[in-house]
Amino acid sequence: MSTTTSSTSTPRPEAYSSSNRPSASSEPRIDDEVEKLLSREASAFQREVEVERILKAFKLNPYDILDVDESATAEDIKRRYRQLSLFIHPDKTPHERAPEAFDIVKKAESELSDKAKREELDAVIKQARLLVLKSLNLPNTTQDSDPKLRGLNPSFKVSLRAQSKQLLIDEEVRRRKAVKMNLANEGLEARKKDDEVATKKRKAEEDRQWEDRREERVESWRTFTTNSKKKKKSKNVLLG
Repeated sequence: MSTTTSSTSTPRPEAYSSSNRPSASSEPRIDDEVEKLLSREASAFQREVEVERILKAFKLNPYDILDVDESATAEDIKRRYRQLSLFIHPDKTPHERAPEAFDIVKKAESELSDKAKREELDAVIKQARLLVLKSLNLPNTTQDSDPKLRGLNPSFKVSLRAQSKQLLIDEEVRRRKAVKMNLANEGLEARKKDDEVATKKRKAEEDRQWEDRREERVESWRTFTTNSKKKKKSKNVLLG
């Protein structure tokens, strides 16, 4: 007896042709979306961190605010300012104090762009550098690349910034005292002038009153003279 083998087979899913298969580029990739979201969050976080750094930076040292080296060129400073101003711009940064940080950065760039102000600042930093080198028993001619400045704890740069900060604070205290002294002197001069004006007014008023009473004084003198003559005449008559 012969057996008949069934020709039926397990159905297979229909194959997609190239025309009806979605392309890889048109499919939304979750990984890409997550990566973009994380990138945006990281960028926003970095902007806020930078705002905090600027707010905590030493306000008397524009180099510290812009986070640039003291040897930076004018072009380096302008480039750094553009980068920072765009990075922490209030329109792009959710930090509530971003406008304040933006103004601080703008002021720092303005001070370093002022030749006279930068020269004054550099003079203070130069003095600080000499003091730090002296504390390390190193000659004033020691260069930043000198091996003796490596491996220090704290580093030479940190020590220089700290010494510069102290000198700048001392300079600011002296400046404020001078301003206060000038204001006090100006106030004293102003009081002297006021006293002089008051004295002149008082003298003018006394002169005016003296002049107004001239007729009264003349009349009093006439009365006194007349009475004196009458008394004298009366005495002469009695004696006769």
